[in-house]
Amino acid sequence: MFVACLWFTRRSHKQKETAGKIGGATSATKSSLPIQSSLAYAVGTMRTNRREMMAAVLGLAAAAQARGADDSVAIPGKRPMILHNDRPEDLETPVKYFDSYLTPLDAFFVRQHIPRPGPIDPEAHRITINGMVSKPVEVSLADLRKLPQYTVPATLECTGNGRGFYSPKVPGIQWGRGAVGNAEWKGPRVSDVLKLAGADQKAAFLEFDGADTGVLSTPDFVRSMPMKKAMHPATLLALSMNGEGPAIHGFPVRLIVPGWDGTSWVKWVTRISVTAEEGKGFFMNPGYRYPKYALPPGTPARPAELEVIEGMPVKSTITAPEDQSKAGMGTVAIRGFAWAGEEAIERVEVSTDGGSKWRDAELSSPKMHFAWRLWHLDWKPADPGYYTILSRATDSAGRVQPFVPAWNPSGYLWNGIDRVGITVEKTA
Repeated sequence: MFVACLWFTRRSHKQKETAGKIGGATSATKSSLPIQSSLAYAVGTMRTNRREMMAAVLGLAAAAQARGADDSVAIPGKRPMILHNDRPEDLETPVKYFDSYLTPLDAFFVRQHIPRPGPIDPEAHRITINGMVSKPVEVSLADLRKLPQYTVPATLECTGNGRGFYSPKVPGIQWGRGAVGNAEWKGPRVSDVLKLAGADQKAAFLEFDGADTGVLSTPDFVRSMPMKKAMHPATLLALSMNGEGPAIHGFPVRLIVPGWDGTSWVKWVTRISVTAEEGKGFFMNPGYRYPKYALPPGTPARPAELEVIEGMPVKSTITAPEDQSKAGMGTVAIRGFAWAGEEAIERVEVSTDGGSKWRDAELSSPKMHFAWRLWHLDWKPADPGYYTILSRATDSAGRVQPFVPAWNPSGYLWNGIDRVGITVEKTA
């Protein structure tokens, strides 16, 4: 069975305040959860040999169309975005907008699996908590607001971000580098919400459903997660995102699962079911699964060879200079951001000669688990000519961003070393 990307679209285009912030270096909320073994094949921790380096450079060059020309379009409530689908909306953030620690809401990417629900009355909205509980309950937003509120800075990334860079190509939206964003999420902990119903101690999973429903044969978007992750102090039912509650991003209530893939962050939450087993819905199996071990590129995966995607890999992105831009012989400001799922970024290195030599970039935002760090490096080219600039990140678990991540038939978890090419011209 070939397990490919699973998309349901109609039209395609080209492309109380208590604990303060969670996730900081001195916070007691550092995740003790292990990164899933499947990620070992996607990220690696070894320096890469020359042949792999060349394969990466060639592969990224071939993928230039996925990240190249600015083909952004105007979307209501958004800056011009890269439109992949309009029903449901799949909007990618142009790299030029990544110039701040928090991604502005009008520039934040959007990924919908099925059409989003119509207008939701926040005061009438209810979340049902059922399953293995002492007493099934319906919870209102007023109930959620009465609970202690926590703020978690966290990076949200689509599982398929970077799919357009894989070779051979795989089905699905050919995302470039912009299906990611960083925000401050605020709301009560899932663990506190669950106390309202009294979860059975034997329960092992929580299943989450939202107000979005499939049409005709399209399955409902339902996700489940192990109780251990659900009870983590950074896992929230967010009531706001950067201080607002935009419906297009899943509000009035969105599940926040810091460090895990965006698929886990269920939008417009309407139901939490306490269960003994992992959910069996379409978007749990066969959807959003990753090979347990590396596959030869182009090889189909059998169901028994796949497991649920959870933690995300280490990754960096160059935001300046722009790819295929021109610069003079003066100082060139190289900057970007890096993130690492449940881990924190320890180091970012930059090469200006295609990977032969590397220099440490300066990290300019707080070291935090779950959230990205900004980095920059000033570089003075010695001579005019064409240069290839690369960036690679290392996280607190020692994982190093690879030149080439393992290919997989759904194009998930791309985290290859980022690359831009610039032409340095002699100053007149």
